[in-house]
Amino acid sequence: MVVFAESRIESLPPSAKLVYKVLELESPLTQADIRERSRLSKRTTRHAIGLLADAGLVDDRVYPLDARKKLYAPQSPVKPSTGMTE
Repeated sequence: MVVFAESRIESLPPSAKLVYKVLELESPLTQADIRERSRLSKRTTRHAIGLLADAGLVDDRVYPLDARKKLYAPQSPVKPSTGMTE
């Protein structure tokens, strides 16, 4: 886990921390996949994903096999700008 993510996740409830850890270990996952691995209820999983998204800790994209679903993954860390060009 990246240092900036740790500071943002500290204040979140245990369910959101569990969902984040599941996504860190194996992603991208659909909401159903997250529920299966975390053993959380639909409502709790949905709420945890919402909290993580609000905190800027997860990204979502359309699931190619079913456009009604989304795939979730931890947000990619942004490298700090040094002002130098490569």
